[in-house]
Amino acid sequence: MKKLICLVVVLFVSAVSFGQSSAALFNRAVEKYYNQDYKGAVQDYTKVIERNNKDAKAYLSRGIAKYYLQDFEGALADQDKAIQINPKYEDAYFNKGDCRYNLQDYPGAIAEYTKALELDPKDAMALVSRGLTKQYSNDFKGAVEDFTLTIKYHPRIAYGYIYRGVAKYYMGDYNGAIADYTKSMRVQKLSDGYFNRGTSKSALKDYQSAMTDFNKAIVMNPKHYRAYHNRGLTKIALGDNGGAVEDFTRAIELNSHYGDAYYNRGVAKLNMNKKDAACQDFKRARELGQVKARAAFNNCK
Repeated sequence: MKKLICLVVVLFVSAVSFGQSSAALFNRAVEKYYNQDYKGAVQDYTKVIERNNKDAKAYLSRGIAKYYLQDFEGALADQDKAIQINPKYEDAYFNKGDCRYNLQDYPGAIAEYTKALELDPKDAMALVSRGLTKQYSNDFKGAVEDFTLTIKYHPRIAYGYIYRGVAKYYMGDYNGAIADYTKSMRVQKLSDGYFNRGTSKSALKDYQSAMTDFNKAIVMNPKHYRAYHNRGLTKIALGDNGGAVEDFTRAIELNSHYGDAYYNRGVAKLNMNKKDAACQDFKRARELGQVKARAAFNNCK
């Protein structure tokens, strides 16, 4: 909801169009919103609406606050009300897309983002959000198309290239993914760019080059637990099981619920003939729902 956060600034400025009491309530609601008092913000926006039930911005803003209270149905209803008042309210369609995404209504989310894009075809957030939703729905070709449009209209947004690279990765186009990650670095060097490029290089068994990328990702973001995990996988491939255990352990320290890290640490320990320690990791991975861990733990019995 980054777009919505920025929007509130606009709403704060626009509050001068209200009567004085409504303006004060609106400004107080904005302040509560920024202080993460979303319940209080909802109450104040409701008071603004009671004074003027035709204020589309007040409905939209209340919907944003409800969204952060995880009242997605309530947020949808407020965005619908904003659209009834102003059928061309592009931000409201975008917000509905976010709500439907969180309700796991992915086709509905895509439809809402599409409506937003019909009103503003170059909207970067709507393009990215629709692309990510398509990707989550395994429509990787559609995701590539949306991220390509993002790059076309906003070539200085590095994540357009990164997201397109991820979609290509899932399509098995590892070289195409690497090319996109490399392009993203010409715009902005980000840890995610290096991490994802390293992952694609690993898929191509270019392990030494992958190590270099994972190292850079970790230097840029020492809390990137997935980079530690994937570097650990690369170390296993290179025969460095001890180093892999260290990386998986660091990943677990950063995310104690990372089932894949427990499972793969168990694999590395098993490669080192440390069966009992490996089985403890397989047990924990199984508890966290890691798919392969059940069979691995059963082999410990």
